Amino acid sequence: MDTSDATTTNPAQNEDLTPLEQDVLDEYERLAENMKKLANHLDILANAPTSEILDGLRQLERKTSLVFTLLKASVYSIVLEQETYSGDPNVDEGGSEP
Repeated sequence: MDTSDATTTNPAQNEDLTPLEQDVLDEYERLAENMKKLANHLDILANAPTSEILDGLRQLERKTSLVFTLLKASVYSIVLEQETYSGDPNVDEGGSEP
């Protein structure tokens, strides 16, 4: 018989426990439930076809690359604008001095 079953089905035994002990048992019960859920999710992932996982990772990689490229272009644009508006009258639009 499981100890969590004994504590939840026998109210007289719950009266023998201090509130702290009952809280600890409740937390262990929640932890056990979460571990079961995690094990189920891991089982589902382990049985998932590898090709689906790889396709998902490829899509994620493409999106990440696109975001990185756009970020670099934005930073370059900001730096270029700051150089243009730096107040140096000797620098023309092309970035070279006359």
